[in-house]
Amino acid sequence: MQIRLNRRFWLLLLFIGLVLFFGAEQVLKYTGNRGFIPAIIFVGAFLVPVVFVTYSYEYEHISMKGLPVGTVAACFLWGGALGVLIAAVLEFQVLRQLGVVQLFGVGIIEESAKLIWPLAIYLRGRFRAEADGVLFGIASGMGFAALETMGYGFSALLRSQGNVGVLEETLFIRGLLSPAGHAAWTGLVCAVLWRQRENKGHRVINAAVIGAFLLAIGLHAVWDIVNSFSTDAIAALGSLVIAVLSLTLLIRRMRESAHYHTHE
Repeated sequence: MQIRLNRRFWLLLLFIGLVLFFGAEQVLKYTGNRGFIPAIIFVGAFLVPVVFVTYSYEYEHISMKGLPVGTVAACFLWGGALGVLIAAVLEFQVLRQLGVVQLFGVGIIEESAKLIWPLAIYLRGRFRAEADGVLFGIASGMGFAALETMGYGFSALLRSQGNVGVLEETLFIRGLLSPAGHAAWTGLVCAVLWRQRENKGHRVINAAVIGAFLLAIGLHAVWDIVNSFSTDAIAALGSLVIAVLSLTLLIRRMRESAHYHTHE
């Protein structure tokens, strides 16, 4: 049986997620039971990614039959997990030294790893609309971001010797920025990849696709460089500029793909 989502289901998910997150936080403060910390990390890391993927699903397929929810969920979970595992293995050697070249290497590795599951779907050729491609890219990118945020949150908790406030700050900042990072970059590449197939009538890797991939790598690398070698103020400003640019490009492609299929 195929599951269908009601309009604005993402708002319900956001509300439930916030209640769970702040509920776990208050219970932790009241009881002192640190067993609630994993719940805070899990909900805090997955809340924004799940809500954003749900919103994108509703937006992209508002006038279409839509993709099966299970297919999108699989791309989110398995695409994100596969991407994180492969990226972690490859980055183990790259990050032995932290420099500009290494950070561009991280961009190449992570942007490639996030594309593995969407590319498998692309090669099967079942879901051919550009709107489908955008959604698969967003789902894989958000799954990657959620799992990565869990890791960063846990690391922040250890470095701060169990300071829950530091953990929550890490989860909040990374969660808030995740749609403008991993989701935007992978979504952009997949949008171009799927559109070129629509235009050419067959699978193709051409200059437009390669250009989109290089753009994603560039935005990712500059984001990392700004946050690694700058003062806090410059890092914050640089991250904001890149986030606005990335999210603007993604929203534009989402609108174009939805408009195109609405008027087919």
